[in-house]
Amino acid sequence: MVQCEMCGTETGAPKTVKIEGAELQVCSDCAEFGTEVREASSSSGSSKYSTSSSSGSDSSGSGSSSTGSSGSGGSSRRRRDMFDQMDELAQDYDQRIRGARESRGLSQEELANQLNEKASLIRKLERGDVLPSDEVQRKLERKLDITLSESGGDEGDTEWSGGSATGGTTLGDVVKRKD
Repeated sequence: MVQCEMCGTETGAPKTVKIEGAELQVCSDCAEFGTEVREASSSSGSSKYSTSSSSGSDSSGSGSSSTGSSGSGGSSRRRRDMFDQMDELAQDYDQRIRGARESRGLSQEELANQLNEKASLIRKLERGDVLPSDEVQRKLERKLDITLSESGGDEGDTEWSGGSATGGTTLGDVVKRKD
């Protein structure tokens, strides 16, 4: 028995439907909220969150062999590599900026002048109200000799696994249905 990814009920014959752009395995009651996907065989064997229907329909000839492996080959892998190489902004970027600025004895206005940016931007960054653009991030890292990013390469390789197979939270636990 499989749990419906929307309402959480046990179902013996789940249907793969596309709801709001996401492919879900749902019971027959919840199937009416989406469009049934016919390529259920390629996505049902996968326990990770992926757009297997788009990688199977790519023009590359190795689409069927890449779905069985852990994501190697095909044009979808090139797109994923781009994001794996990107660094994520650290959650405590605001504290890092403020701490480095204060340790150098600079005011927000002085730092802004040295970076050729507005003081209001520095205030917003230190409060965590806005995220720095790539250019401002580089300026801050160079000037304050700090790192504002966390590498997403190693930790980003772990695959997402849905909670429905383990009895965890489903969409049905969160969403209120309008009947």
